[in-house]
Amino acid sequence: MRRLVIRPGGIGDCLLALPAIEALREDYLEVWVATQNVPLVRFADRVRAIQETGLDWLGLPDREPPAPLIEALRSFDSIVSWYGANRPEFREAVSRLGLPFQFFNALPDEPGVHAADYFLRQVGRADLAGFPRLDCPRWDGGFAVIHPFSGSPRKNWPLENFRLLARWLEQRMPVRWCAGPTEPLEGAVRFDNLYELACWLAGARLYVGNDSGITHLAAAVGAPVIAIFFTTDPVVWAPRGERVRVVTGGALEDVVAAAVSLLGWSSLLPG
Repeated sequence: MRRLVIRPGGIGDCLLALPAIEALREDYLEVWVATQNVPLVRFADRVRAIQETGLDWLGLPDREPPAPLIEALRSFDSIVSWYGANRPEFREAVSRLGLPFQFFNALPDEPGVHAADYFLRQVGRADLAGFPRLDCPRWDGGFAVIHPFSGSPRKNWPLENFRLLARWLEQRMPVRWCAGPTEPLEGAVRFDNLYELACWLAGARLYVGNDSGITHLAAAVGAPVIAIFFTTDPVVWAPRGERVRVVTGGALEDVVAAAVSLLGWSSLLPG
């Protein structure tokens, strides 16, 4: 069977859906995701950027979808899509074309259920563990990583708090600041390719960040992670991992205590 999986959304959305997407593997599996997420899907036979397929044109009035798109979609026996569930015109178009689509809601709608588990339930694999994993070589860089950004300013811990935390951590180890290509932070480490970023994060002794896709990325490679949450429900959206600590409320002492716990220090004063 040839199966196509379409998963739109940001970095965190993609990572949390990875266990469900991998569970959908067939003889041939192709995955379409947002452009930045293409390097993160390592197990598929082919990965394409949604933006490059012409899929966004399908169902638009007075807009003919590209012929190669229709030909490509018709080559699949099964199409599982988190894309288009809330676009009636898109669903009508694929139905009219007789394409084998199965639609799922892109956002969890079951309170108290973690997103990764929710996506697995959607594909009928509630028996699997919803722990996203990204295969990167583990290495000991001996440094802490701080990423002080997210997709929304409301999710961000104050930058001054990150700076205070960095000064405390620097008593014990080097601190590296991390930022995306357009995030304003002088001297920050930046990667255009998310898999290359993931492999760098795999060497971190500690990672501290907001509720962001990069925080999910650090957890997926097995780094010790402190995730600071404000507006989002961590029961649903927290990064998953054995060495993940979620801090709510934003108190500096709580973040420090989480670092002490993760690093195995005997006190709040690093020796």
